[in-house]
Amino acid sequence: MIDALVSLHASQPWWIWLAVGLALLAIEAALSSEWLLWPAVSAGLVAVLTALGLRYGFAVEFIVFGVLTAALTLLSSRLIKRMNPADMPDVNDRDTRLVGRPAEVITPFLNGKGRVFISGAEWAAEIEGDGTPPIGSRVIVEMVEGARLKVRAP
Repeated sequence: MIDALVSLHASQPWWIWLAVGLALLAIEAALSSEWLLWPAVSAGLVAVLTALGLRYGFAVEFIVFGVLTAALTLLSSRLIKRMNPADMPDVNDRDTRLVGRPAEVITPFLNGKGRVFISGAEWAAEIEGDGTPPIGSRVIVEMVEGARLKVRAP
């Protein structure tokens, strides 16, 4: 088996790097780890370089693969941090996106508890103070606590 791989690498090294890249990409697609994407891309780039005729031997190809993997990982990490700052709410976290948005009162508030409609869903809500907003009026979401919203009159 090893002799066959050495023979294949000697004759057409890009096949091995293409297979490594596709294997890493398949594992990444199955696991969605976000750690194997750049090594897969790096293996694909080494495959392209060797297919173009840049053959320096397996050791140099492996070093190029390692350098490309490190460089692409670092560059993507910096890009992701710039495009997705930590102080920005997660776009997939619906609850944190509700804070600061208006909601419509759909049931009267009794003892500070009622229901509101926001973002296509009905939520249990609490309001502080003596004011009781009428049905159909708007309140502002201040906080999400589990399945209950804390709201205030605008």
